[in-house]
Amino acid sequence: MAAGYVHLGSGAAPDPSSARATFELFVRTLPPRRNFLVAAGLEQALDFLENACFSAEEIDYLRGLPLFRHVSPRFFDYLARFRFTGDAWALPEGTIFFPEEPLLRITAPIAEAQIVETSLLSTLHFQTLIASKAVRLVSAAGGRPVIEFGSRRAHGSEAGVFAARAAFIGGCAGTSNTYAGHHFGIPVYGTQAHSWIMGHDDEAEAFRNFLEIFPEDATLLVDTYDVRVAVEKIIALGRAPRGVRLDSGDILADSIWVRERLDRAGWNGVQIFASGDLDEDRIASLLEDGARLDAFGVGTSLVTSADAPHLNVIYKLVEVERGGQVRGTLKLSEAKKTYPGRKQVFRISDAEGTFSGDIIGLDDESFPGAQPLLIPILRGGKRLELPASEPSAAVRAARERLLSARERLPARLLSLEPAAEPFPVRHSARLEALFEQVRRTLVQSRRI
Repeated sequence: MAAGYVHLGSGAAPDPSSARATFELFVRTLPPRRNFLVAAGLEQALDFLENACFSAEEIDYLRGLPLFRHVSPRFFDYLARFRFTGDAWALPEGTIFFPEEPLLRITAPIAEAQIVETSLLSTLHFQTLIASKAVRLVSAAGGRPVIEFGSRRAHGSEAGVFAARAAFIGGCAGTSNTYAGHHFGIPVYGTQAHSWIMGHDDEAEAFRNFLEIFPEDATLLVDTYDVRVAVEKIIALGRAPRGVRLDSGDILADSIWVRERLDRAGWNGVQIFASGDLDEDRIASLLEDGARLDAFGVGTSLVTSADAPHLNVIYKLVEVERGGQVRGTLKLSEAKKTYPGRKQVFRISDAEGTFSGDIIGLDDESFPGAQPLLIPILRGGKRLELPASEPSAAVRAARERLLSARERLPARLLSLEPAAEPFPVRHSARLEALFEQVRRTLVQSRRI
């Protein structure tokens, strides 16, 4: 499409390449069993917009594709000079949002706005997906720490790093991914695998050696052979570890026995850490049944969002400006209609500060007492505020934003099941009127 716009700029009338377009990126519907979503990934999206370019080698590759054999040479010159020069508004990371509310609004020359589409979608989609899963796990844990443990099951090593970032934004206490810890300042946690135990001739020796190396931070894995025998061996060593980990078997019964045995030994401060194919339902069930667990490590179900592995996130053209004339654009297909015009999201709170509803309106509207959520973040391709020198600052600010907003949600939305009464989101009267006006214009002009 970008090649087409540049090619048509050779003198076709009207010239589509001269258009300045506004696209909005949003999620059409909530995934199953979700009551809200958490915005994440904006920092990486901004990094991409500020640095996107094409190398000579990449341009030569495109030039050689049969698909591009009829494209004007001007397009390849355009790519050689390409930089994103547009403007952007976005929901800050950690913002709770709902279907049809824009996460990101891009206004730029139409070819530029089109080129960046896929990267923006994939970046915001993945981290939003994982942050939205993490907040469910944290809710299920009832204040107990949840550690992101999933790098080995992520869809590639880069996905593991960004899953750790998104999980921390969503409320997880830390990660086992040391690169994510180093790069984003996320607290790092570690334990031991069964191979550490099996690599020793004697299980007690394996525990003793680990305690020698990590005297304050050892979490000892006790289910390699027999949980109760392993705990007795640790107690016999006379050195209390930071914690013990249950990774398989009857975690409910074992946790109750282990807690009682540790307490009898005077080791009340030793934590019991659970892992092993956990998700929010399993965590909630264990705790409801009386499991004596202090923390959780969650891997596969978190970094793949296993129960809902994708969001139907889309990037739609909502407005075209050409020669000073602005035209709203929309999609009318059944069940997939979109609204024209640049939008803003307005959040209303009740007298106690609890969120009570959202209005999706036009960007020049205002509503008494309502807070606009989208903020300007990029102008002329450059950030309005320079990123913090430490990437951890953005991550921690996003996490605090999410944790604060979560406290202001209606209690029904924190359930792991779909709320009987979804959070109310409506379109403003002006936006509905604009939709109808643009629809009528299209019908009358016989463009549809």
